[in-house]
Amino acid sequence: MKLWDKGISIDKQIEKFTVGNDRELDLHLAKYDIQASIAHGKMLGKVGIMDEEEVEQIVSELRKLAKSVEEGTFTIEEDFEDVHSKIEYELTAALGETGKKIHTARSRNDQVLVAMQLYFKENLQEISSKTGKLIDLLLELAEEHKEKVLPGYTHLQVAMPSSFGLWFSAYAELLIDDLYLLEAGLKIVDQNPLGSAAGYGSSFPIDREFTTKELGFSTLKYNVVAAQMSRGKCERTATSNIASLANTLSRFAMDICLYMSENFDFITFPDELTTGSSIMPHKKNPDVFELIRGKCNKLQAIANEMILITNNLPSGYHRDYQLIKENSIYAMENMKEILDVFTHSIAQVKVKEVNLEDEKYRYLFTVDSINDLVMQGKSFREAYKKIGAEVEKGSYQPGTSKKHSHLGSKDNLALEEIRKKKNNLH
Repeated sequence: MKLWDKGISIDKQIEKFTVGNDRELDLHLAKYDIQASIAHGKMLGKVGIMDEEEVEQIVSELRKLAKSVEEGTFTIEEDFEDVHSKIEYELTAALGETGKKIHTARSRNDQVLVAMQLYFKENLQEISSKTGKLIDLLLELAEEHKEKVLPGYTHLQVAMPSSFGLWFSAYAELLIDDLYLLEAGLKIVDQNPLGSAAGYGSSFPIDREFTTKELGFSTLKYNVVAAQMSRGKCERTATSNIASLANTLSRFAMDICLYMSENFDFITFPDELTTGSSIMPHKKNPDVFELIRGKCNKLQAIANEMILITNNLPSGYHRDYQLIKENSIYAMENMKEILDVFTHSIAQVKVKEVNLEDEKYRYLFTVDSINDLVMQGKSFREAYKKIGAEVEKGSYQPGTSKKHSHLGSKDNLALEEIRKKKNNLH
């Protein structure tokens, strides 16, 4: 069944090419298309296009389909082009002519739009929640390990003293920035496009404010052309938000891979979280974090793909939009899994004691030594030259007890302030 079927057969090769893998992808959207169809059916009854009994019958059948989706028994066979045609077929099979009325005053265009935006809305909220849990965990780890010194690096060269508390809470605060973007993304997708039909509205006396309230959108996309043009914009926004989060997680995963290596030897994980080598029995490889890094980099590429496919399309609908469905859904589903795996794994991190007597850390405290001299009355430039000369001669003797007192430094992490930033989001 095809919603646009006029009784003319289509070339099978063309059909296969144009349908693509919509049937598989639409299993992710079935729940939301049914939600939107229920709201749409109720609205048709409210404005008098369907009578009360017809609405009750349609809503009842749609709820049966929703249950089959929830139970995992809903399928879209090859006879159907997509989820929309499958649902309408099931309604027609159960209710006859009444079932055929569900498509009144809407187009497949706004069906896809509203289902995608409901999908994005729920999944961005879920991703935000999972990110929040990771932030909370990192702040707990920061508190637990705040006294443990961690060498800080610039250009991958030993630079200044840091701490494990500073490291964990740094990524916690960066993830809060990603939460800001996810919240902004939610505002974009939380606008009801249903009722825009093919992009130019309808001559039926529909009530778009009713469906907006029924579907739990905070507002609607008033202009019907703007509603249609939100196809692409929503995908770009959602995948861009995911890309920012992916960037943070990818960098964190890279740190973990470095810090697990014998050359750094700052952290380790239980054996069951690592993998071995087929020929080197001593290996404990951070495969999970390498895969997180690679998957996150792939998610960042998707955001660019969305731009390239949609950036020069004129107003109105174009079939190009079909191509952005797959990877936008891929981005959502993969990010949820990445966050679950990352949180599960980092919770089991084992922080090691760093031997500051090791020769490679001999100059870790030169900046602190300079600052000590400045506090004793020397100018910064004079103190810098003095310590620099000691380093050059090999006579520099570090002092390792200096505290960093300012807000956000290794000895004053401001964990409660960071926690408030996160909690104030909602």
